[in-house]
Amino acid sequence: MIYKPPQQKLLRWIALFLVGTFLQLLFYIPTPVLSQNSNSCSNITAPLTSEEQTYARAAWQYFVKNYQPATGFTNSTGGYPSGTLWDMGNYLMALNAARWLNLTDQADFDSRLNKFLTTLNTLKLFEDALPNKVYNAATAQMVDYGNNPLERGIGWSALDVGRILAAFDVIRTCHPQYNEWLKGIVAKWQVARSLKDGELFGATVLPDKKTLLVQEGRLGYEEYGARGYQLWGFSAPKAIALEPFKLVEINGVQIPVDSRDFQSTNANNYVVSESYILDGIEFGLQGELADFAARVLDVQKRRFDTTGQLTAVTEDNINQAPYFLYNTVYANGVNWATITDGNQPYPQFRSISTKAAFGWRYLFPDNAYAQKVFDAVKDLRSPDDAGYYAGIYEESKQPNKALTGNTNGLILEILYYKARGNHPLIASGSASVSNGKPSENVSGKPSENASPVTPANQPNSTVKTPIAIPTDNSKPTEVAVAPIPPVDSPSSNLKLDRSLTVIERRYAEAAWRYFQANYHSKNGLIDDRSDFKGATLWGLGNYLSALHAARSLDIITPKEFDRRTRHLLAALTKLPLFAGELPSRSYDTRSLQPVDYGGNPIPEGNGWSALDLGRMLAALYNLKTCHPEYTAAVDKIVLDWSYLRVVREGILSSATVTKEQDGRYLTRVNPEIRLGYEEYAARAFQLWGFNLERSAVGGEYQTASVEGVKVPIQRHRTDTNSKVNQYTVSNPFVLYALEFGLDPQMRSLFEPIFQAQAERYRRTDTLTASATTLIDRKPYTVHSTITGQGEAWAALGDDGKPVPKGRLVSTAVAFAYHALLPENKYSQELLQGTTDLYNPSAGFYEGFYETTGKTAIGFTSDTNSIILQSLLYSVTNRQPLIRPTTTTNSLWWQAVSEGNSGRGLPSTATPQTKLISDSSGSYWVSDGKNTHLVTGTK
Repeated sequence: MIYKPPQQKLLRWIALFLVGTFLQLLFYIPTPVLSQNSNSCSNITAPLTSEEQTYARAAWQYFVKNYQPATGFTNSTGGYPSGTLWDMGNYLMALNAARWLNLTDQADFDSRLNKFLTTLNTLKLFEDALPNKVYNAATAQMVDYGNNPLERGIGWSALDVGRILAAFDVIRTCHPQYNEWLKGIVAKWQVARSLKDGELFGATVLPDKKTLLVQEGRLGYEEYGARGYQLWGFSAPKAIALEPFKLVEINGVQIPVDSRDFQSTNANNYVVSESYILDGIEFGLQGELADFAARVLDVQKRRFDTTGQLTAVTEDNINQAPYFLYNTVYANGVNWATITDGNQPYPQFRSISTKAAFGWRYLFPDNAYAQKVFDAVKDLRSPDDAGYYAGIYEESKQPNKALTGNTNGLILEILYYKARGNHPLIASGSASVSNGKPSENVSGKPSENASPVTPANQPNSTVKTPIAIPTDNSKPTEVAVAPIPPVDSPSSNLKLDRSLTVIERRYAEAAWRYFQANYHSKNGLIDDRSDFKGATLWGLGNYLSALHAARSLDIITPKEFDRRTRHLLAALTKLPLFAGELPSRSYDTRSLQPVDYGGNPIPEGNGWSALDLGRMLAALYNLKTCHPEYTAAVDKIVLDWSYLRVVREGILSSATVTKEQDGRYLTRVNPEIRLGYEEYAARAFQLWGFNLERSAVGGEYQTASVEGVKVPIQRHRTDTNSKVNQYTVSNPFVLYALEFGLDPQMRSLFEPIFQAQAERYRRTDTLTASATTLIDRKPYTVHSTITGQGEAWAALGDDGKPVPKGRLVSTAVAFAYHALLPENKYSQELLQGTTDLYNPSAGFYEGFYETTGKTAIGFTSDTNSIILQSLLYSVTNRQPLIRPTTTTNSLWWQAVSEGNSGRGLPSTATPQTKLISDSSGSYWVSDGKNTHLVTGTK
């Protein structure tokens, strides 16, 4: 709630009574419930008067003058760079009010909120669970209340969490473009650790360094905090209930008082104004709370009637020692007590609170006493335009010149409440919202022609499949697919060398969130990218690989693994095949019908991608090996496909469809020659017995000098004239290394690719993890190359055109390089630069921009699958993830042995690759192949 530096504030809301030994609560992701407002956030039905505009401008100036541009936070008190989560909630409420009261424009609002949320999302958490009680507002470091940096922190406050959750709800309601971002932040926090037995629990660090959970909240604030939790799906029924309380007569008024006393609990049971004011302006006073609030106001009027002393009491900073006091109606058995958090009395510093006077004035606009006390403070502004002072000392009649975000934030909230016609900010959410947008930090919506991130994006011939502009924007009906029948109890042959660390598990859980958030429960499919309802076979291969990794890492249960696997296998049997041969390049994940890369329906299909097939075949092979109970179902799927045209004379080929001028659609089949991807897919086909000696890694490769390193740019070949946009990126090489290991031929390609990126970092201090990634604006897919179109470090679109300032540092590639080369200093640098780039409810972001450091918004199955696979690789003693099978009598090999299938099955019933081990490690290899690097240019 309030931030208290030494010489300014003391510890607030810590109920220091023992509740037993450490408690562990399961973390869960709530289902947020967005407020449903009948009035709009922007609908000002009672515009501020000229005087009220002056009040609002003065309060907003506090935040302008106390803004910390490095973090986006504001100081909790004037000039003092520190703040709690409660203070952050104050600022968010003030920022929202300032936007709708036209104290700031949308651009400034977005700029401030983007910076704030970016920093908030990367805060170091206490015990990796919840935000520390206080942070340095200028540096975002965890500190104590003296603003001294602390590596561990001092605990968390459940009440402060409740405050910011309420503020989050207002922001997501009035500015829904930030909803997903806020959901991600909340999901990252282990909010459930602050709940036990229906109550709110904070955490404090004992002198022996142990963490103690302590119940937080007394009548008034406890209910308010619990309402914040409730907005995000966290139930605290005991906390939100009014009991236990009793009525104490003060100045002839029966005042509700929490019956848990200080002597028994070491927690103050004070009665103050602010909790009721907050409840009123944010949630609306109803029922008993409305009665309680009226009593609390009335007793202050009665004191004035009796003594002649204007009274508006609540907690406040003061501008002298002890710097923070609770001015109360009642506390710990004493009427009108003014105390510290430690229950030390300071009656000489009781004050009339500015924020309390503003609150009562606008909550009870017809109350003459509320108007009277308001008149005493309404002009209590600092002469240097730094905001409103905290109040007036009763005894000296001098201003309490403390300047705080709490006072000024609450004033702005109150004035916004008034401008909305005294309509609560939360009790009915808002339907009319801002039309600004986040900067690089909130997911943007691509155009209808955005392409899924997959190597199959690029046609493998000079003829490009046309992408039509959608004309029918109606939502397709989601097709339901029944899972295949149950198989034997799910098993796994994979043995881990060690368990995930706590941090690694957090990363794995975050990556798996992508596959939870983008799952189509009716048909079992997963979207290739979060902003596009489409899937390729490459993306579904990602999903199957992620499923295996998540189960192996114990991120999901055997039951969930089995349910999802059987559903996906069933969906694969329902996908219409192009020309009755092979799955099309892309499908709508709702209708299961073929679409182009812009999502436009094309009933006849748009060809197939051999690369995508390779990705799926690798995943299906590993499913059979590690989970043999699915072998029959897998074999039935792949036996439905015809391989006559995809494997030709030892080369992989893909099909595209073009429309001629006369309106005819023609299919063209051309060899696949994309560097790295061809080699990966060929090895996958070899697992199933296909002879692909001319596509598998080997032969001669042309190179170009990049950072003094000979980097491969394309295979030297005479068997095709096919042309594609040639570029070298890391993606296929790290995927190959993770799944198949680094055989000598692939190692000779992999190592210079990595070395060139490390050398660039050494020379320029620019982290480099070159990859194909998604971005949230045109051209929507960027190839951050090592070399492309003859230029080192070019950023290219699918069309081969440069993308200025478009280079990204890939999160997936960073994780993969670290898994593959854990002792390498550069791979360690990469990992450190990218590990926090995730939204816990949506998965890992694609990466960050090299030039600005800003997060590249977008989520894909590709990135999150590779991260899961990288983590699995790290705990399996760095063994190739694809494991060999010993089963040779399955349906697939039986059909191959029978021959004459008419569908292009292999000629021999044995894999054309094998797993071997030597001094350099384990890897898959095919016989008699050598790689030679030939220096040259394209």
